[in-house]
Amino acid sequence: MRYKVTFAVGLALGYVLGTRAGRERYEQLKKSAREFAQNPAVRNAAESAGQTSREFAGKAFAAVSDKVGDAVPDALAGRVRGLRARVGGNGAAEDDWGTSNT
Repeated sequence: MRYKVTFAVGLALGYVLGTRAGRERYEQLKKSAREFAQNPAVRNAAESAGQTSREFAGKAFAAVSDKVGDAVPDALAGRVRGLRARVGGNGAAEDDWGTSNT
């Protein structure tokens, strides 16, 4: 019985100390991730990747729709048209946040 009580006390103490240290580390990682995501180079790379993927999706849709004709579901066709509409004439894609890849 003594070992069970000692184990339970040790477990509780470890939990309390671990959560305190864990929370501090979590906040530190969260701050680092936020700083990384707000880096202009990272944002430009992410926007560029998004733009490239939208262009690729449009080309893939065109290639598939040429081969299968009217068999492409209307929901998919509307989604791709929506992605194409987001790509401006200057090649910059506008997102819901009001930013562009300029």
